Amino acid sequence: MITDSIMPWYVPPGAEGISTPALLVYPERIEENVQRMLHMVGNDPLRLWPHVKTSKCRHIIERMVAHGIRRFKGATLPELEIALQAGATDLLLAMQPSAAIAGRLLDLAAANPSARFHAVVDDMQTLHRLEALTRKRNQTLTIWVDLDVGMHRTGIAPGPEAAALIETVAKCPTLETGGWHAYDGHLHQSSVEERRGACREWSRAFKQWLASTPLLKDHPLPLIAGGTPTFPMHAEASDRICSPGTSVLWDAGYAEHFPDLAFEWACVLMGRVVSKPTPESLCLDLGHKSVASEMPHPRLHFLNLAVDAFLGHSEEHLVVSSPEAPRTPVGTLIYAIPRHVCPTVALHQELLAIQEEGEMVSWPVAARQRRLNF
Repeated sequence: MITDSIMPWYVPPGAEGISTPALLVYPERIEENVQRMLHMVGNDPLRLWPHVKTSKCRHIIERMVAHGIRRFKGATLPELEIALQAGATDLLLAMQPSAAIAGRLLDLAAANPSARFHAVVDDMQTLHRLEALTRKRNQTLTIWVDLDVGMHRTGIAPGPEAAALIETVAKCPTLETGGWHAYDGHLHQSSVEERRGACREWSRAFKQWLASTPLLKDHPLPLIAGGTPTFPMHAEASDRICSPGTSVLWDAGYAEHFPDLAFEWACVLMGRVVSKPTPESLCLDLGHKSVASEMPHPRLHFLNLAVDAFLGHSEEHLVVSSPEAPRTPVGTLIYAIPRHVCPTVALHQELLAIQEEGEMVSWPVAARQRRLNF
C-alpha cells in the first residue's frame, strides 16, 4: 500500500478525485520511449514506421511527429485518420483492404492530397480490384506486398506468386511500388540470441530468394520489417524500416518476456477496492471492460498491491486474494500495468495524461472507433 510519505511516480496529484477505472499516461515517459526508439535506429526517423494501434491517440502520435517521425501504419482507417491529424505524411493500411474499406481509404486519400497513402496486399484478386478502383477514380495508391515469413496469419510466402504481385504493381499506372512488408510476430523468444537467430533465419531465406530472382535482384525494394520484439534485430540492419508499436507505452507482458528492451511503463490502469467479500480477498473495479482479458491471468501487474491469486473476473469486477486485504479498506486506490496494453487502451474513451507539473489533461482515444469521418 501507499502511505502519505511515499509518493511513487505513478500516483497523480488529486488521485482521490479521479473516477475509476481510469487509464493514466505519463508524457515524460512517452518522450523517453520515443527517444529510445530513435536511438535504436541511429536517430534516423526515416527508419521508423510505427504502428499506432497501441495508443490510438493523436496526442501521442504528435509526440513522435515532433521528433521527425512522419510515417505511420494502422490496422483501421480511424488509426490512419488520427495519424493524419497529428501531422503524418505517409499512411500505411496494414490490413489488406476489402472492397468496402478500399473505397473509404481512397475517400480519405482524396480529402488529403498532400499525404501519401499505402496499403499491403498478399492476393492478386485484391490487387486487381485496387487497380480497377484507383483507375476509375483517377487516384494513386502505393502497394507493399505483405510477406508471410513464418507467422502464417497474413501475407504470401516469398516465391513466384509474391514476385508476380510486385511485377503486376509495376505495370499498373495508378499503383506505385512501395516494397515488401514482413511482420514476424511469431518470434517471441525471451532469449535475445534465440530471437536474433530466428530473425536472421527468415531474413537470410528472404535475401536468398531475392538473389535467385533476377527481376527482384536487379531492382531492390525497401522492406518494412517486424514489430516490437524483433525491433532491435531489424534496427541492426541499416537497410530496413522498423515498425514497433507497443514500445511507445510498454506493458507488463513485454516487460516480462523481453527484458532486453529497455522501455518505460508509460500507461497505468487505476482502480479502486469496491468491496471486501472475505477477510482475505478484495474486489476491484477492474473488470473485462477496463483491461484486456483475452489471455489467462495474470492480466495485470500490480504496482501497490501484493496478489496471491485471481479468484474471479467479470465485466465490472476483479476479485483477488491478497495478504494485504485485512489492512486495505474499501476505496483504496490500486495501480496496475496491463499485461497487454494495446487492447486495453481500446477499452477506454480517454487517457488521463499526467503532466510533470501535476496538471491532468484528457487525451481522447479517438481511433478506438471503427469509423470517424471516412
